[in-house]
Amino acid sequence: MSTLHLNAEALYTDLLSGVRGLLQPDTVLVGIWSGGAWLAERLQKDLKLPGEIGVISSALHRDDFSSRGLSSADPTKLPFEIEGRPIVLVDDVLYTGRTTRAVVNELFDFGRPASVTLAVLVDRGGRELPIHPAYSAARITLPKEQKLRLARDDAGRFSFDIKEGT
Repeated sequence: MSTLHLNAEALYTDLLSGVRGLLQPDTVLVGIWSGGAWLAERLQKDLKLPGEIGVISSALHRDDFSSRGLSSADPTKLPFEIEGRPIVLVDDVLYTGRTTRAVVNELFDFGRPASVTLAVLVDRGGRELPIHPAYSAARITLPKEQKLRLARDDAGRFSFDIKEGT
């Protein structure tokens, strides 16, 4: 187990400030299932944005679909028009970029947004694709065999779990 300590609540405060700076008129938030959706839900409330957030799943567009199968993720739910809208895509942890690639493909199945801007709580490096967030609350380095996962308690407060294994 790692001794790395990340304060998810403090990082959320930084993310809130960063996302505020990314907003344009008519921007909608889309959270990547599941940690990104939790973050987007809380950002929507704290930023006092009208309407609902979108939730997007990477399951149908993953490049490792044949080995992973259909995950238990909730299906994509976009309760607004995508066409011509600025989208802020929210995720908890950015690693290889493969999930981001998959959700952008899923997003474009619903229309062509004016722009897609990525905001993440933690960028852990290790990119396999040329994907870079417009905003990340933290940048860290973890060994490849460690997995960083956002957790949320019953009160909606965030924390991180660091696990060994892929």
